[in-house]
Amino acid sequence: MAKGRKNSLYPGISDELSALMRTGWADTERHDLRPDEQAPHAARRRAALSARFPGERLVVPSGSLRIRSNDSHYPFRAYTGYVHLTGDQTRDGALVLEPRADGGHDAHCYQLPRDGRDSDEFWTGMTSELWMGRRRSLAESELVFGLPCRDIRTITEDLKDSGVPTRLVRGHSPELDAALATDEERDAEFEEAVSGLRLVKDAWEIGELRRAVDSTVRGFTDVVRELSQAIATSERWIEGTFFRRARVEGNDVGYGSICAAGEHATIMHWTDNDGPVRPGELLLLDAGVETRTLYTADVTRTLPVSGTFTPLQRKVYDAVYEAQEAGMAAVKPGARFRDFHEAAQRSLTARLVEWDFIEGPAERAYELSLQRRFTMAGTGHMLGLDVHDCASARNEEYVDGILEPGMVLTVEPGLYFQPDDLTVPEEWRGIGVRIEDDLLVTPDGHENLSAGLPRSADEVEAWMAKFAG
Repeated sequence: MAKGRKNSLYPGISDELSALMRTGWADTERHDLRPDEQAPHAARRRAALSARFPGERLVVPSGSLRIRSNDSHYPFRAYTGYVHLTGDQTRDGALVLEPRADGGHDAHCYQLPRDGRDSDEFWTGMTSELWMGRRRSLAESELVFGLPCRDIRTITEDLKDSGVPTRLVRGHSPELDAALATDEERDAEFEEAVSGLRLVKDAWEIGELRRAVDSTVRGFTDVVRELSQAIATSERWIEGTFFRRARVEGNDVGYGSICAAGEHATIMHWTDNDGPVRPGELLLLDAGVETRTLYTADVTRTLPVSGTFTPLQRKVYDAVYEAQEAGMAAVKPGARFRDFHEAAQRSLTARLVEWDFIEGPAERAYELSLQRRFTMAGTGHMLGLDVHDCASARNEEYVDGILEPGMVLTVEPGLYFQPDDLTVPEEWRGIGVRIEDDLLVTPDGHENLSAGLPRSADEVEAWMAKFAG
């Protein structure tokens, strides 16, 4: 009698049950699979990474399940760098680029193979296929991703004591972190390179981002259609409405949706989404659909819940719109990444000085960053597989870098007047406005991928009048 789980309703596994479970299973190997459309793009990315580190072994893990409680796990999402270099999204995998003596690298993708039927683990293990769903076989993965695939359970033995200089993206595989004696500084440099590879998107990636944005536009329209339900319930109705669109058309939301009504709109990352939605107040909705290939949109609109801005709300909204226009005009090839941020922030600074909320002149106030009391954050970031994509890239390539065609970024100025801020008149307190769009840098300027959503105050009101329920 095999030993059962603690607190199991069954005392154990009889030898007869164990024997029964190991027999009578059909061969389900799939022979009709086609190569993933991303495979040739991933191969080019691996070649670019290979060229950066000749003669060195490179290891990029996919990550593993994280326990939420007991035998329940958080939803798994593979490490972005691994997905970008392979197209694979499975857990407990690793990409290994093994240096060749004649230059270049041989790529291997280590994965969990399918569960065999020769032990009880395949039907009793909490992470086995019968509990969590069928995995691809190694042969199937080779066909789909165009990579030789090996059993991940052999990776530490395969890589140990080889004398080959090795770099590892740490923090995603405790087993590899412990098994591979690598240099922390060199590993950090490697992670920078893996992240920096995503700064310029290829045509396939841009297509995925278009899909993400288009679904996001439909999700925002869903929310406007159901605003009356949100008024009757709470911000949670808005969150659930957008989430439904994300799950039906994509993989998930690309980040925790910010469904911030009333004074919650002044909280940069409000994700509790449990407050009331009241006519006469504003709703700041910051949300993005993540495609099934894990590319995400990131869009924000600030909407008058009643369908019409009050004069003061419009005044603040118009100031943010004006700043976004200034920022977007600065997005073009050859411009510094910082240019759009500075243009938008200077515009907001001038308005805050005009309103006597900070001391001028505007140039001095900007040099001292006095506007940050009311603008809080930067004006945008790179976008792609991560909502804040390329976050580990070198500063010289990113925030201190130059824009190139194929880069995709957000432009998202905002003004936030906290409900307890005694430096502004009472009627301004609790107003938060942000407008955010996703821009593709083109050879002659930029394209607003999220132009399908209205931006100006008049356009927003007309759109809401058409769709609001």
